[in-house]
Amino acid sequence: MQHILQSMNPMSNLLLNSARGPLATMHALDVMWVSFYSIGLLLASLLIITAVRKWIHNMFLSILLKLVAYVMFFIGTLLMVLVILTWPN
Repeated sequence: MQHILQSMNPMSNLLLNSARGPLATMHALDVMWVSFYSIGLLLASLLIITAVRKWIHNMFLSILLKLVAYVMFFIGTLLMVLVILTWPN
């Protein structure tokens, strides 16, 4: 039924892809790799924060590493949200 609707209106394909999410134009295996990268970023940020709290006592270095970890956490979270929004129906 979708193919019939798409052939009738060429803009419906654009609407269908935008309704599936921002990564809908990517291949499913590429979206899988994006999810792996986001999990890796989240895990790395967790390990950096844990290391900073446990072993780093220099204030400047700890602030710098915490900033890097929070940026990694934000990017990983954003990528995971994009992957979830692209999930097939």
